[in-house]
Amino acid sequence: MRSGVPSLTARSAAAHRAAHQVIEGGRVFTDPLAIRLLGESAADIAREARAHPERRLMRLFIAARSRFAEDALDAAVAAGVRQLVVLGAGLDTYAYRNPHSAAGLTVFEVDHPSTQAWKRERLAAAGIDPPPSLTFVPVDFARRTLTDGLRVAGFDPHRPSFFSWLGVVPYLTRENVFATLRSVAELPGGAEIVFDYGDPPSALPPDQRAAHDVRAARVAALGEPWLTYFEADQLAVDLRDSGFTTVEDLGRSALAARYFGAPADAPRQPGAHVVRAASSTRHR
Repeated sequence: MRSGVPSLTARSAAAHRAAHQVIEGGRVFTDPLAIRLLGESAADIAREARAHPERRLMRLFIAARSRFAEDALDAAVAAGVRQLVVLGAGLDTYAYRNPHSAAGLTVFEVDHPSTQAWKRERLAAAGIDPPPSLTFVPVDFARRTLTDGLRVAGFDPHRPSFFSWLGVVPYLTRENVFATLRSVAELPGGAEIVFDYGDPPSALPPDQRAAHDVRAARVAALGEPWLTYFEADQLAVDLRDSGFTTVEDLGRSALAARYFGAPADAPRQPGAHVVRAASSTRHR
């Protein structure tokens, strides 16, 4: 992130969530605030999406990863979690439609100060008031750690917590990814995190590799290049070595089976993944 410049890929992800509401009617992931917060008409959103049919798979993956994260959060709240941290929140709308606010779920939105300032402008323009259960946590990681930022914001590390980290990992170095994951796994109150990642380009068949290269070039041109990929089996080992005892990894085929009605026994296909990892402390 560059100071004074909001994340352009955060805007792109928000556009995909909004387009899913229009094109697919929110069939996989319902977000009644997505269009409003984006600040564009449904007709314009649909026109843009239909002009780029090659982006359909990305749109559906973004819908599926959001659904997966919120389903996992529902289960965590039922088990007693009352703190949600949204890392790299962008234009995420969960805090403003929080179905667990009456149960005491507090939300901490962590993002670069420039992107967070842009979001607050969009909220004001859309007439969406931040609820009392939300705390904004502006963190420039070049100057402050995640742990310090959360501590100053009132996050309690001794209480169970849930972290949603969507659309961020590919843009970070491997070292930065695992620094964050270890800080979550080491929380004394126990924690669960959901994040997404992609298979290495070398693992993709030619048609997927070509599509990947086009998307990679596009985000690199925006100044936000993809830096990190993982292999699922090794990532599971590394997550356990980092302190997580539960690891659930859904790849392209598993997501298609869960959310789009594809055969459950379809062969595993390379592509994007979403992961849920929980530390052992929470289960003691």
